[in-house]
Amino acid sequence: MQTKKGKNTVVLLGVGHTNAHVLRMWKMEPISDAHLVVISDFPVATYSGMMPGVLAGQYPVPSMEIDLVRFCRSVGVPLILDRVTDIDAQAGKILFGQRPSLRFDFLSIGIGSRPTFDGVELESKTPLLAIKPMQTFLTRLDQRIASLPADQTVRIAIVGGGIGTIETAVCLDQRLADRNQAREISLVTRSSVVGKGLLESTQSKIGSALKQRGINTLCDKAVTAISETGLRFSDKQTLDADIVIWGTTASPPQFIQDIGWQKDNRGFLATKPTLQTQQHPNVFVVGDSGTISGRETDKAGVFAVRQGPVLWDNLQRSITGKPLQTYDPQRDYLKLVNTADGKSIAQYKGRSFHAQWCWRLKDYIDRKFMKMYQDYAPMPMKVEAPEPDEAMRCLGCGGKIGGQILSSVLEELDVNHNDKVLIGLDHPDDAAVIKTGDTVTATIDFFASPLDDAWITGRIAALHSASDLFVMGAQPTAALATIQLPFGHPRQQLQDMRELMGGANEEFARMGASIVGGHSIEGPRLLAGFTVIGDQTVESRTKGELADGDALILSKPIGTGSLLAAWMQCLLPAAFYQPLIDAMLQSNAVALDLVRDFSITAMTDVTGFGLAGHLVEMLRASHKSATIEMDKVALLPGTGQMLDLDIESSLAPDNRLLMSRVKLVGADVSHKRIAALFDPQTCGGLLLGCNPSDAPGIIDTLASAGFPDATVIGTITSHSTEPRLTIAAE
Repeated sequence: MQTKKGKNTVVLLGVGHTNAHVLRMWKMEPISDAHLVVISDFPVATYSGMMPGVLAGQYPVPSMEIDLVRFCRSVGVPLILDRVTDIDAQAGKILFGQRPSLRFDFLSIGIGSRPTFDGVELESKTPLLAIKPMQTFLTRLDQRIASLPADQTVRIAIVGGGIGTIETAVCLDQRLADRNQAREISLVTRSSVVGKGLLESTQSKIGSALKQRGINTLCDKAVTAISETGLRFSDKQTLDADIVIWGTTASPPQFIQDIGWQKDNRGFLATKPTLQTQQHPNVFVVGDSGTISGRETDKAGVFAVRQGPVLWDNLQRSITGKPLQTYDPQRDYLKLVNTADGKSIAQYKGRSFHAQWCWRLKDYIDRKFMKMYQDYAPMPMKVEAPEPDEAMRCLGCGGKIGGQILSSVLEELDVNHNDKVLIGLDHPDDAAVIKTGDTVTATIDFFASPLDDAWITGRIAALHSASDLFVMGAQPTAALATIQLPFGHPRQQLQDMRELMGGANEEFARMGASIVGGHSIEGPRLLAGFTVIGDQTVESRTKGELADGDALILSKPIGTGSLLAAWMQCLLPAAFYQPLIDAMLQSNAVALDLVRDFSITAMTDVTGFGLAGHLVEMLRASHKSATIEMDKVALLPGTGQMLDLDIESSLAPDNRLLMSRVKLVGADVSHKRIAALFDPQTCGGLLLGCNPSDAPGIIDTLASAGFPDATVIGTITSHSTEPRLTIAAE
């Protein structure tokens, strides 16, 4: 038996300190009869406590990041990288801009806070640089500095007088000093003192650290406007600045502001001591996003960390119907300020210190905290005993998905309509009836889902299945689905089917085709594919018409096989995940434009046999040989790194059996870049031959259609006996 999805869906919206604890605990021991989903705007979560240290060069960037792609994969839970537009708590639905809504039984919102701009006129955003989102702060900072003249003294105004902005000022000064960059840094606060609320002895130590670095402090300065040249204050004075870093008092993100739920006087969602919202007991709000009514605290990470165990326990208690725990915020907590000189300022229980041991303590706390969330080793697979009602799951036709699930999804699906479908899903029957011309082109393809996001899987399955029609010069008109849903509770199967079919329907609608029927069963894992039927709009293009001297063009980078293999092993860094998804979701429908507008001699799509395998198929069918230049073959970001680690698809060794037909020039079979040629592709690009004079126009057309990496990778030559593929590598 495979572990199945439970009845209850628990959703973490945002992965701050509190929700990260739930994710970590889930990896150690998942909640019984429950299924976890994570939603995030970014593929990484940034730990604010280490941001100043990274800014000062004390840590590398990855040290402050939780790689959510690897972490979620290691836990075995889906990660949805998308923006939530609304929450219907009554219906238990999370709404997105494009993808189908996500049903939930329990939700934890932890999306942090943003600096407030209340009362500030934004005359110009040119100098403005908000610290949040932290995931992009360093990139935005370096880009802004690089845009200024190299010999110019950089004038920086940092607005806000809390610990975060103090650390930013000191650590940024260190960053620029290490780069020999002339700078003038000012710390601006509307308070009468920097570090308001801290002990006088702590404020004194902070003042000394700022003065020692030559950082100018401007107190009692209320900013009323940000202009092209800097800041304007309520007293009519101004401060010239090339960069304005904004880190003022926290305010709720726009998404929270738009929710019509009970809030505190600052606009944050009001909660009970159990961390539940006041109106919706199945919705929890944690970290900066919420405020316990009557117990307001600073928006500081220490409170979010302490909420983690309470949230984890209350989620379990909610599912089992037990009374919930309450969270009692601590009245005092250790405060540490990084001064970027091997020391930190510490304040605790009425005393303050500025010493190396304070830095060592801060470093120890931060590293220990991050170590808990940077363990990406896969979660051990657990085998569950079958429940009494599922001791013997039927196979054959008895393995079909329940009719209620199918009918519910089909009723929701906004299927594309066209006049060629006489009987389809509008009035389902034993088979679809499609009106066709004299020539019909059909193909079928399906695969075990390489991802755990059913919506993306549905889109990829549709594009992958239709690709063979596109390269033949056929316009898809109808599709029949072949689906296997994983064993699980009917509510989870309904959600999976809704997302899968919604994604597929979206792609088929774009290409003018209709889903007209199909067949579905349940099994150990998600399988998806389609039989696609289309009209032959032009004379079909086959693989076997390559001519001497033809230019070989490849439309997409390669590498999906090794990257997906890395993802499955929890080894794919977050930076490489979205480019991989984007590449697979790039439709090959542009092939129809190419065969209509250019003299394409032969064309295919690059899929399971890899670039080398599909090219050899073309050469054998055409009785030709070819030379390709390896340095012209684009690789997806991260492919080279994964191949260097010997991470490849399980199909790659079989694909390399083709090597007897490959002649290598300037490299041997162990060359890592050569390995990419045998990498099986999912939703790979177009490989085509054409007259060299047509190549520039074809590449321009591909670029306009969203294929910026399309290029000529080689040339077709004649042969006397067997087809040969020559690979030239530097």
